[in-house]
Amino acid sequence: MLNEDKIVKIEIDFEELKKNQINESFVSMFGSAVKLLMGYLLRQPGGHLSGNSLSSLYNVSGRRSDVTAFARALGNEKSYIEAIKQNGLDHPDTFKSKTTLQRAIQGFEKATGLKWPFK
Repeated sequence: MLNEDKIVKIEIDFEELKKNQINESFVSMFGSAVKLLMGYLLRQPGGHLSGNSLSSLYNVSGRRSDVTAFARALGNEKSYIEAIKQNGLDHPDTFKSKTTLQRAIQGFEKATGLKWPFK
């Protein structure tokens, strides 16, 4: 049973992450936040980052290029996971989705200077 009083809003601030990227626990918190967001996205029918119920659970801030690169990488991560579920690992659509994800991750890492938490 889900109790809304216990839901904690996820806060991702790319400017803080950039300042504290050497701090292992801070980077670990970033990875955990991304994992939680990915879980929400995968459970939502047609889940994306602009839904009212989902956006009430998170706040992402930073330079526009950082936030855009993050949303792109997260969305492509979701698409890749869905392609695996739907088609399996050896399907051409899954390979295409993986390539798109890899490009989005490279864009995120270049834009933010941070490592993507999933490999």
